[in-house]
Amino acid sequence: MNSEKIELSPMAWEGDARTGVLRLLDQRQLPHEEQWLVLRTAEDVAAAIREMVVRGAPAIGITAAYGMVLAARQAQSGGPSLDDARAALSATRPTAVNLFWALERCRKLCERDPSPDAMLRLATSIHRQDIEGNRRMAEIGAERLRNGTGVLTHCNAGALATGGVGTALGVLAAAHRQGKRIHVFVDETRPRLQGAKLTAWELSRLGVPHTLICDGMAAALMAKGLIQACVVGADRIAANGDVANKVGTYAAAVNAKHHRLPFYVAAPLSTFDLSLADGSGIPIEERAPAEVTGIGEERICPEATVAYNPAFDVTPAERAPVRSPRRELVPQERAPPRARRPRGSDRGCPGGFR
Repeated sequence: MNSEKIELSPMAWEGDARTGVLRLLDQRQLPHEEQWLVLRTAEDVAAAIREMVVRGAPAIGITAAYGMVLAARQAQSGGPSLDDARAALSATRPTAVNLFWALERCRKLCERDPSPDAMLRLATSIHRQDIEGNRRMAEIGAERLRNGTGVLTHCNAGALATGGVGTALGVLAAAHRQGKRIHVFVDETRPRLQGAKLTAWELSRLGVPHTLICDGMAAALMAKGLIQACVVGADRIAANGDVANKVGTYAAAVNAKHHRLPFYVAAPLSTFDLSLADGSGIPIEERAPAEVTGIGEERICPEATVAYNPAFDVTPAERAPVRSPRRELVPQERAPPRARRPRGSDRGCPGGFR
């Protein structure tokens, strides 16, 4: 997939299925250095996902699909089986359902044609669908934002987290391109600081006015009238609308509801897990306590202090202060067998913008 078709993409496939490689922008080095890694095996891809070289639910799914191209090539040369490769990739990040959605599509393809060429066609298709879906969702979402709006966003849901222009940040960038005078308030997003390191970097590249704030500051800015709306992405959305996203999203939603502000979630259909009735069944990844007890190599608390580090939280659907009578959806692929679509779905948007 040629990343030059869009302004920024965290991944790019170079070459054909037999000899090509996957290039990933190492997001751990941002904003100070733009370093690209070249991956040649499915094991390399699994490690990159696990270690957050690439992150963001849609980007993880696309990267895993490209990883299966490498796995198919390895399997033909006597390497690990495609089943083993798929299992290794699926074990990397448990919350982002786009990972499992993409790998399930790869599994079904393997039953018909396990060749590297077929796998590359599928991975490229998944990537292109995300680019187009992001673009259309951004256009629809931008219509919800008024001129002069101060908007809170949490974590990073931009081009770095997807294959296209982004989900939440795609909406904000589209509003900016339309000439709306929006100002984005960026939660720093502890403990890995994706807001400070990644979202601020993307907004700077796009020329979108923004202000970085600490995670606990948003409620005070809402009370002052500086924030009038919230737009976030998602890692998994249950059938009833419960949303799993970066930890701290629930607090933002509660604060928005208290101040009677709209709270929007922008996500592609691949983020919906219609097999789960509600958010109680969403697996929440727990990461190393060292991410909380330290910043970089420096420990910031006493040695005896323990830390709890869930990477995500679940925002109940009823906590969202905006309750749209319909959820605008268009399937990029058909929903899983026996899964029901959310009530009121139609074919207006390649994902949800609640």
